[in-house]
Amino acid sequence: MDTRLFGYINWSLLALMLLLYLTGVINLYSASGTRLDSGMTFSGFYQRQLIWGACGLCGMVAAMSFDYRRLRNLAWPFFLITLVLLLLVPVAGKSIYGAKRWLSLGFMSIQPSEAAKLAILLITARILSRETQPLGWKNFFSVIGVAVLPCAFILLQPDLGTTLMILLILTGMVLFHGLRGYVFKTCLFLAPCAAAFMWFAGMRDYQRQRILTFLDPGNDPRGTGYHILQSRIAVGSGELWGKGFTEGTQSQLRFLPERHSDFAVAVFGEEWGFVGCLILVSLFCLFLLGIFSTASQAKDRFGSLLVVGVFFYFFWQIFINTAMVLGMMPVVGIPLPFISYGGSATVLNFTLIGIVLNVSMRRFMFKG
Repeated sequence: MDTRLFGYINWSLLALMLLLYLTGVINLYSASGTRLDSGMTFSGFYQRQLIWGACGLCGMVAAMSFDYRRLRNLAWPFFLITLVLLLLVPVAGKSIYGAKRWLSLGFMSIQPSEAAKLAILLITARILSRETQPLGWKNFFSVIGVAVLPCAFILLQPDLGTTLMILLILTGMVLFHGLRGYVFKTCLFLAPCAAAFMWFAGMRDYQRQRILTFLDPGNDPRGTGYHILQSRIAVGSGELWGKGFTEGTQSQLRFLPERHSDFAVAVFGEEWGFVGCLILVSLFCLFLLGIFSTASQAKDRFGSLLVVGVFFYFFWQIFINTAMVLGMMPVVGIPLPFISYGGSATVLNFTLIGIVLNVSMRRFMFKG
């Protein structure tokens, strides 16, 4: 790699990412603790997250080490490999909590649906970068068509959250590129019909129950409403300044479920309070701003679309997870980037930032 490129690295974005990741590891250390009569005991989530972070750094460096325009030619092979992995999940996948989403490699497990997010992002950027005009019906369906199979396989796992994320990333990239007026208006008209179809035919009973619980969590406080109610209690009990590091009661006494993954930010809110949450949200806003500024500065359309896809990937996860924890959205199993525990997700997060840094580094090297 040309050493001159290091002078063009977006160091502020890299620093923000590392700060968010280290904040997540520290938060996971606390979330891993359980208060007993004999003292505190800790599980190994934060240690495993450090290992996954090291793997993610390798993925980030690899994503920065070549001209990102080569990803245009790798998009279809990577997409096909991802489809094969998704096909293997029902056959050889490992079940956790009743969902079969992971493939075991012996020394670790991988989640192919995470790779599907990257595959859809690359394919969509490749297709849209060839178009110079807003999409008509033909090109619109060619973009939507590539997501049909991956989304169908992921829904069968079942994993509604990841399916939703893929569709939101795709929608964001398409809207950024532009739609013809009649296509946009028709899609707006058909959106309620699609939502009704998903409710009656695309969702399972427990998924529909999550939405009903969101509307009235107090209706079943010991069952389906338990997650949202305990999360609200944890965040609210932090008040202005929080209870202090490892001093949370909802998390340390194990009232808060999934405190290391989906509800990790509730642990943070209980211990650091409103002020801590405000600082965390500010860091995420600066992080998103750094990604978006890279998209606006990219010198070719493919690079710009790649970064836009990464922006929507992080934006929707941050928005949905925080809204979910506060009880403003149903629980859909979408983690908070860098804060929630997750091996495949952590590696993907680092790799996507590597792609953004790649585009940023090469913005002065050529004109698209």
